[in-house]
Amino acid sequence: MTARAAGFRDVLAVPEFRALFGAQLVSVTGDQLARVALSILVYDRTNSPGWAALTYALTFLPDLVGGPLLSGLADRYPPRRVMVVADVVRAVAVTAMALPGLPLPAVAALLVGVQLFNPVWNSARAALMPQVLPEETFVPGMGLLMILVQAGQVAGFALGGLLVAWLGTAGALLVDAASFAVSALLLAAGVRVRPPRAEPGVRWWRHVRAGWTVVVGDRRRLALVALGCVSGIYIAGEAIAAPYAAELGGGAVAVGLLLGAYALGNVVGMAGLSRVPPERRGRLLGPLAVLACAALLGCALRPDLGATLALLTLSGIAASYNLIANTTFVQLTPEAQRAQAFGFALTALRVSQGLGVVLAGLAAERAAPHGVVAAAGAVGVVAAAGAGWLWRRAQPAAEPS
Repeated sequence: MTARAAGFRDVLAVPEFRALFGAQLVSVTGDQLARVALSILVYDRTNSPGWAALTYALTFLPDLVGGPLLSGLADRYPPRRVMVVADVVRAVAVTAMALPGLPLPAVAALLVGVQLFNPVWNSARAALMPQVLPEETFVPGMGLLMILVQAGQVAGFALGGLLVAWLGTAGALLVDAASFAVSALLLAAGVRVRPPRAEPGVRWWRHVRAGWTVVVGDRRRLALVALGCVSGIYIAGEAIAAPYAAELGGGAVAVGLLLGAYALGNVVGMAGLSRVPPERRGRLLGPLAVLACAALLGCALRPDLGATLALLTLSGIAASYNLIANTTFVQLTPEAQRAQAFGFALTALRVSQGLGVVLAGLAAERAAPHGVVAAAGAVGVVAAAGAGWLWRRAQPAAEPS
């Protein structure tokens, strides 16, 4: 008999998940507010677009260090405590950043410190989720959180400009600090303490190395990371949204539509995939990864804005396979190294997406945006097919009936 796929209602019936859900919402939204406020703060002080862009880039780079080196804290200490401490540290640091007249080097140093704790918080949540949600509700629960991240990013960027105009950059930063404090309170009040899963007495570096071994030493987990990294290729449509909109004859509204089309498709796709019966999900990974890239091939025909939006929406729908890859990775990873291994996977994802953004931008300096997006789609089809093949090869052989 086909297993019943749990829905969002089943997930929201779990009190601890509701606390995690609320903490994620305020944390992600506040994080985006800070990125907008800091970019404006630096630009106002320096009148330099380069410095403003560098400040924005600093909000991503620390993940490359925090992911591999600090994510394992949630294996060595109770995950809830790790998340609460990370929220408190970020709240204090962002409050300090709001101090008037604080030198820009000090602002940058505090910003790096804040961002170092982002992968720690996310890895702790990944370690906690399978303990909060039973197996049948885990996938829809992760789906809700991933949808929430998309919505929170959009809301944070949209509200960021309004809040800076209303409260000023210092005021917007204080709102961000308050969001971390609220997140800590929700976690402390709504999530119970669970013991760490790592073996006691294991040294930090040995645990880091064990997490790396867990990722590269299993063909299934390695294939899932490869499938996730394909997103660094089909991200081209988002990376060059501004010049693509200009090529299509649109302005700021068209840029927003191009960015929103992918996000909308992703939300729709994840909502649908969370209802797919568990035994069918794994088979969809490769085909959906290929489709996420193949949809971009249509850009080679130079479609108008409406058709381009349809292609990007289709790509976003197919890219929801990351929900399956994410949840399957967590489920396949031993509890004792779950947070550490998730941190490595998150770092690989960040690197692939960062490279994808840079390469797409450089390519758009020499080629028409529609051609860059189509070429990325062609490269992505090959990469996704290869990653899908690795995933199929990594599956255990079916037992004879």
